[in-house]
Amino acid sequence: MSRIIIVGGGIGGLAAALSVSAQGHRVLVLERAPEFAEIGAGIQLAPNGLHALDRLGVGEETRAITVRMDELRFMDGVSGRHVTSLPLTEEYRERFGNPYAVVHRAELHRILLERCLADDRVELRGDCEVTGYGQTPHDATVLLKDGGRLTADAVIGADGINSAIRAQLVGDGAPRISGITVYRAVIPMAEVPAELRERAHTDRAVAWWAGPHCHLVHYPIAGGRHLNLAASKDDGGTEAFAGRPVDGTTVLREFAGLGDTARRLLALGRDWKTWMLVDRDPVDTWTDGRVALLGDAAHPMLHYAAQGACQALEDAIVLGELLDCPAGDFAARFEEYTALRRERTARVQLAARWSTALWHPSGEAAASRNTLLESLTPAELTDHVSWMHGVRDPLRDSLTGAAPTRAALTRPATSPIGATA
Repeated sequence: MSRIIIVGGGIGGLAAALSVSAQGHRVLVLERAPEFAEIGAGIQLAPNGLHALDRLGVGEETRAITVRMDELRFMDGVSGRHVTSLPLTEEYRERFGNPYAVVHRAELHRILLERCLADDRVELRGDCEVTGYGQTPHDATVLLKDGGRLTADAVIGADGINSAIRAQLVGDGAPRISGITVYRAVIPMAEVPAELRERAHTDRAVAWWAGPHCHLVHYPIAGGRHLNLAASKDDGGTEAFAGRPVDGTTVLREFAGLGDTARRLLALGRDWKTWMLVDRDPVDTWTDGRVALLGDAAHPMLHYAAQGACQALEDAIVLGELLDCPAGDFAARFEEYTALRRERTARVQLAARWSTALWHPSGEAAASRNTLLESLTPAELTDHVSWMHGVRDPLRDSLTGAAPTRAALTRPATSPIGATA
């Protein structure tokens, strides 16, 4: 029985642990924090993410705690006019084989954590910071901050955008600063006035309000008991920071260009925190012998395609299924994994990055955008997201060419809708 070390105990790392252990391997998951926990608020799960959770055996449990969305709703954030919607009901669910759902990030993490705790082949170890790795032709070793070393047959780096494993494997320095600041808050749904809930479609829609150099997104989480607010401002910031508290007056000032309904929603927020959004350019190399990257360590992306978790889950499924082999084949299987995943994830990375050209124009450019969106039928809008949402088996769909060619990455994504929060 082979032993694999996974660095990082977030959603991607735990999903990889379940997928790899299902092939009979023993797994040790190392987490830098003392406890295995997940920070953040809402997370969106398109059908491809739910299909991956089904493959991990936690799909039904996850669907039980999600809120199923009826539409992706695009609003002109200045005038308050409804521009268009992508329906997510019967035809969408039948076409893609799963609903589009939202869930609290911590709740999804808890489901994966509990399943790992119940798996005799998975060991979880907290307060264990990894600083790098080493390897021989026969094994791989992680280097710990306290000077210790742990050796296994392979190492998977699922340690996020600031991955220590990536720093050594790729060596591409600090993440790219986007110049976009995001402000987040979660409020009890009961505090949203009934008429505002109806006007803003807070209960069953992922809705976004597009304004000049900014937009607001909201959707329900925690079984509909809370409303997740995420407001983005293209302010040209140059400093990376995360989780800074900010007062509501500042938030309202930053989004003064939005209209009445959007600003009423923002005014309900409290305990706001703010982040500078960062990502990285796609890279071709995710592996080094018996060491591989997964999730944000491999392909960190802005959250505007709402696919970060879904792509990490797809990674986990593909990697787990490919590791149905002896340890001597791990390096070759890691190379195959990268070849299967890098084109699709690169396209999502770049689609998320380019999407601000849709959300943030003003004046005549915003009017032209609205006219374009209004001209598309629901079926056409669904076609535009099918390449993201429609993958049911990320290993075999990749083999049959569902991922785009490298040439497709040289021009902006053609999808005018489908990047959401």
